[in-house]
Amino acid sequence: MSLDFNWTMYTGNLEWLPERTIYVTLHGSHAYGTSRPESDTDFRGIAVAPKDYYYGYLKTFEQCVQNEPVDLAIFEVRRFFHLAADANPNVLELLYTDPSDHRVVTPVMNKLFEIRDQFLSKKAKHTFSGYAAQQMKRINTHYKWLKNPPLAPPLRADYKLPERTLIPADQLAAAQSAIQKKLDSWAIDFIDTLSPDVRIAITNKMADHLAEVSTAMNTEAWVGAARCLGFDDNFIELLDMERRYGAKKREWQQYQDWKTNRNPARAAIEERFGYDCKHASHLVRLLSMCREILTSGKVIVKRPDAEELRAIRAGSWSYEDLVAWAAAQDTELSELAASKECLLPKEPNRVQLDRHCYEIVESSFT
Repeated sequence: MSLDFNWTMYTGNLEWLPERTIYVTLHGSHAYGTSRPESDTDFRGIAVAPKDYYYGYLKTFEQCVQNEPVDLAIFEVRRFFHLAADANPNVLELLYTDPSDHRVVTPVMNKLFEIRDQFLSKKAKHTFSGYAAQQMKRINTHYKWLKNPPLAPPLRADYKLPERTLIPADQLAAAQSAIQKKLDSWAIDFIDTLSPDVRIAITNKMADHLAEVSTAMNTEAWVGAARCLGFDDNFIELLDMERRYGAKKREWQQYQDWKTNRNPARAAIEERFGYDCKHASHLVRLLSMCREILTSGKVIVKRPDAEELRAIRAGSWSYEDLVAWAAAQDTELSELAASKECLLPKEPNRVQLDRHCYEIVESSFT
């Protein structure tokens, strides 16, 4: 598909969007320089909505997203500021794509380019490495399915359950929901007050630790929560068997969905190398970009390591090498963010960015 952009590609119903869009750029593999002939064409952009979206309350717009005939996402400018200030990797990098990849740039957008470095902060450590950790979780899940796939759906008898549940479905759901809420209440009670980058870091670490905890310990915590709610032991035992059966049933369905929906080309590479090499390529890119931001204060979108990233996607790294490299990088990046070598502020100056946003919105109405 052509890498050129025109508004006939937009299939939505926001008639004002073409006129109010201040920026459109190529995104994804074409912007990274890692594309292949079959790569999708992605465009991302920023728009300043009409005035009545700001002065009234009935009309709202945060972003528009479409997948056909091209992938297109346009962010409302204030939404963009929020995400970029929080160092969202997929948003922050839009300010740093190569000029040859820009498709729409208005004078208003040039003002945003002038202040783009003010979005950079040490938050990038948590968000870029957090997104990389999510890639690793997918890799590990697929690796487990490839090496030791479930052979059959779980049976109720496997969990000493009768063919039909003894608890009505609504009561079962209510009891399980109450227990989960109790467990959640024991979690870090201030996590919702934290910024997105810190939440990503904490939840990823918590997930890593929970993955190392034995099934017995997880069951003990669940049973403890149930007892706190006053359920008797017989009811708790039945609920726990239903819970574990339900978890295995969901895992089986996820495995079936994965097998059914896998891209044939990616599936062939996974079968050959034992893991999802596309996710590995994204993981390496994210951690490499994170290091560059922390050391140089630059977001390098057009990748100088594009050839290596394509090789990784083609299976040049073993699964064991990838896991070891990612773990070492995460440790090193944490140390780097805390060192004197990193000159980035802990947080961007949000008051200053707010003023810039105000001026950009205001100037688009004159």
